[in-house]
Amino acid sequence: MAERSTAAVDVADNSGDEPLTAKADAATTDGTAQAEDAEGASSKDAQSGQDGSDAVPASPDLHSGHKLAKRYRLEECVTRLDGFSSWRAVDEKLRRAVGVHLLTADHPRARSVLAAARSSALLGDPRFVQVLDAVEEGDLVYVVHEWLPDATELTALLAAGPLEAHDAYQLVSQISQAMAAAHREGLAHLRLTPGAVLRSSTGQYRIRGLAVNAALRGITADQPLRTDTEAIGALLYAALTRRWPYESDAYGLSGLPKDLGLIPPDQVRAGVHRGLSELAMRALANDGATASRQEQPCTTPDELAKAVAAMPRILPPEPTFTAPPEYQRTTYQQGTYGRPSARPASATQPVIVPPPPLQSRTGKALKWAVSALLIAALGLGSWQLAETVLNRKKDSGEPTPTQTTDNGGVDNKAAEPSKPVTIVGAQDYDPLGDGSEKPGSTKNVHDGDTSSFWTTDGYYSADFGRLKEGVGVVLDLGKVQQVGNVEVSFLGGNTSVELRTTEDPSIPQLPGGFTKAASGSGTKVSLKPDKPVQARYLLVWLTELPLSDDGNYRGKISDIKVTS
Repeated sequence: MAERSTAAVDVADNSGDEPLTAKADAATTDGTAQAEDAEGASSKDAQSGQDGSDAVPASPDLHSGHKLAKRYRLEECVTRLDGFSSWRAVDEKLRRAVGVHLLTADHPRARSVLAAARSSALLGDPRFVQVLDAVEEGDLVYVVHEWLPDATELTALLAAGPLEAHDAYQLVSQISQAMAAAHREGLAHLRLTPGAVLRSSTGQYRIRGLAVNAALRGITADQPLRTDTEAIGALLYAALTRRWPYESDAYGLSGLPKDLGLIPPDQVRAGVHRGLSELAMRALANDGATASRQEQPCTTPDELAKAVAAMPRILPPEPTFTAPPEYQRTTYQQGTYGRPSARPASATQPVIVPPPPLQSRTGKALKWAVSALLIAALGLGSWQLAETVLNRKKDSGEPTPTQTTDNGGVDNKAAEPSKPVTIVGAQDYDPLGDGSEKPGSTKNVHDGDTSSFWTTDGYYSADFGRLKEGVGVVLDLGKVQQVGNVEVSFLGGNTSVELRTTEDPSIPQLPGGFTKAASGSGTKVSLKPDKPVQARYLLVWLTELPLSDDGNYRGKISDIKVTS
């Protein structure tokens, strides 16, 4: 049941209608359908309109085990209302869980649902739950989308209490940036509720139901930018106070007291971050509510994202460590295990404190013996050092370093010391992504200037937003040469990196074409193979990125030095 409530793109939680399924399935909506009925949609649907159809066809009468397109097998009905149903399904071709929205082809909103789903799929932004397929097949129309079993709804997070200031800051920052990007492509959400926001195990927030949820319900808005901005403000208000910023209860949250109006979050709950409180009021400045300190209201997600970026960054709280319990000796260690106590348990036995180890007679003798050995060792070392110095003065020239060969002879040719290897050129390497990763600044990694650097694109997690395994820079040594050590200097924080090599005359198309020679992590990493290798091309392959000041994860290489 927990998987259903966090993974499905379930539109019942932001619909305002009672599901038509049995009450046992009401848990899949997290109780928010009834909550929005109580709200009366006074603050949201006042700006929205239905399609005006009186007769809505019944939702398709399908059962578990039914297969769509000979590929998607329906497993469990999550929602059934308003002429459509939502299912958890299995993509048998790719062997993964997916979600499916189903409605009949003669449904009055079938065409708009298909158009919304295809527009959302074209956006391709990983901050949104992705639409995987939108199909009209016979008398059915269905939309297939991602299923995220490891994500948690904001509704479930708020059930445990308000969010910390850092978590609320990340919420409004990521959601406002994502919605600003969607609006630039002409897409609006219009049903952005706590049930539509998910937080992954890596801390990244994702939005589900972009354009599709509103199309399934036939909802439109005269001012979509303002509608989504106010919805983000309501999410931030709820995250800070665990209260819904309207009089009616909704989404499992209590509303504000009646006849009090919209008051700032820091007046609802003590300890709320002042800057985030003002930001929520600026986004919610509507219907008579005004922002504190007379600041201009944020009327678009882009304006809200810029206001968040202008705030001082809120750092995560310091981790707390519980002190371990004091060590207590057992009766077995005290030597009384299995023997009856000589005195009653209530009597307190005197504790005999032994003298310090080196204060006893044996300890003093031990100290004198150790001192004598140290004096003797120092004298012997001084005598040997003096003899060595005298022998060197007698020699007329410096000896030639020698090395014994396998057959007992002497090789006068000593091991050659390491020397710098010239880097002829460098280029970005992103075969698992779009093929390009800031190519204009790759020359900075070997220009000898530590203030210049090459940087990766920004990602939403240290593992490249789970979009790929890594990116890197390929160094051209001009010819096959011996490589003994590669020293990489990073900016911005600890970065995990691998050194991969190849003797091929051309750069391999995939990272697997290189041979892994060394790995490490830090801000200045020495990548030294177990033994010197011969290589023409070196791949400095970044596998984990640090968090940068702009809230994204980026890798920055300021300098690379290669020695033989």
